[in-house]
Amino acid sequence: MNNSLSSSNSPAIDEYLRSRIRDIPDFPKKGIVFRDITTLVADPEAFKKTIDAIYDRCRELNITKVVAIESRGFIFGSILAYRLGCGFVPVRKPSKLPYETVKKEYTLEYGTGTVEMHVDALSSDDNVLVIDDLLATGGTLRATCDLVEQLGARIACVAVVIELSFLGGQDRLEDYNYFSLVRYDSE
Repeated sequence: MNNSLSSSNSPAIDEYLRSRIRDIPDFPKKGIVFRDITTLVADPEAFKKTIDAIYDRCRELNITKVVAIESRGFIFGSILAYRLGCGFVPVRKPSKLPYETVKKEYTLEYGTGTVEMHVDALSSDDNVLVIDDLLATGGTLRATCDLVEQLGARIACVAVVIELSFLGGQDRLEDYNYFSLVRYDSE
């Protein structure tokens, strides 16, 4: 199902946003370069351009719910839900949601993680945008997509601000309309 959405955004937006993302070497451990979005969201123009770029790619997809992943995905997801005129659904770590949940475990580099969503958050009438700040190995995003489908909703699009393509996470999303705004092909 991979289609025209599956590429990064324009080189101009990639370059502009990349210049607003802070690189922090050796965080959280030696050899890792952390891509810090706090500088991007602190810059009003860069933040606006980020939201506008995602909105422009999704506005014609008849989105009924934006599903965002804890916690940085919430920054973008809630604003996009407002702009798209639809509902917002948080995906959280275990035991953070107060009502009955569905959960999905996924594999991490050294162990497993779990994400949860309320059982009544979505229905078969929903057309969903799944959003997060960053795609690395793809485990969290794929688990979230699995939860969306488990609840019977359709995934119209999966979007991230930053893609670390050298980690291969985009391969776990090949069944979806996927795009990133900024793509790093190496550390």
